[in-house]
Amino acid sequence: MSAQKPRILITGATGQVGQKTIAFLQDNNTIEIVAAVRSHTKAQAFHDRGIATVILDFDNEATYADAFKDIDRIFIVTGYTVDMLRQSKALLDAAKKANINHVVHLGACGRNDTTVAHWAWHQLVERFIEWHGFSFTHLRPETFMQNLLSYGGTPVINNGIIVQYVKDARKSWVDVNDVAAVAAQALLKPEVHNGKTYRLGYDAQSYYDIANLLTDAIGKPFKYVPHAPEEFLRTMQANGADMAYMDCVYRHYIRYAEGTIPGADDVFDNFEEITGQQPTRWVDFIERHKEDFRY
Repeated sequence: MSAQKPRILITGATGQVGQKTIAFLQDNNTIEIVAAVRSHTKAQAFHDRGIATVILDFDNEATYADAFKDIDRIFIVTGYTVDMLRQSKALLDAAKKANINHVVHLGACGRNDTTVAHWAWHQLVERFIEWHGFSFTHLRPETFMQNLLSYGGTPVINNGIIVQYVKDARKSWVDVNDVAAVAAQALLKPEVHNGKTYRLGYDAQSYYDIANLLTDAIGKPFKYVPHAPEEFLRTMQANGADMAYMDCVYRHYIRYAEGTIPGADDVFDNFEEITGQQPTRWVDFIERHKEDFRY
């Protein structure tokens, strides 16, 4: 363990949540940030900002020991594949051997008794973290607002038409920035956030509602056109996505549309207590991304 400033390892450092978490932490002089990257090429952008890096490949366990050396706290962000189960177990086993103290895990939506498959996978990882005896904070973000900008590299809105697959379901939403803000606090103050599970969702809206909000804010018409979930499945297959994971997403779209996911529109009041700020609502998000939504 480091005898000086706590060293915080950010996995998924090049992803949207990891990057934003680093941005929240970068100017804090009480800790040292270490960004986990898969190649020296990706490390350069962090070095240019004065951020230390280590090479960590989730699929290469030989990289774990060096990456975890002298690390005190870790933010675990896995990818959208079924491999996240194997990767998480291997990472946590290695983190335990390295005497890492505090684990902040980016999970998924859902109440404790969820039966949505890929949400449940993350809850199994949560239980494994607890079984290992780590100090921990579990993060369960609801649907990312950023998903309406693009999903899997594919635009979701074209010429004012929103294409999604859940009929008129109301979903709970969270801005990625807000997820990162909570992650940063959990990493900075493990003594405050140890043992906590934070569900992160602050605005419940259907796609019809969001289309109306966009129309009002942009001054041009937006319309939600529900599509069959099977179309999503075909798109993911064409994009070469991991279909074990995306089949779960497909099936939960069906359940959203049927209204059979308990708590799909749950919202929470924990953000101000954690961060001292107000969470982002859809009107705020649209205002910030007006230029992205214009057509």
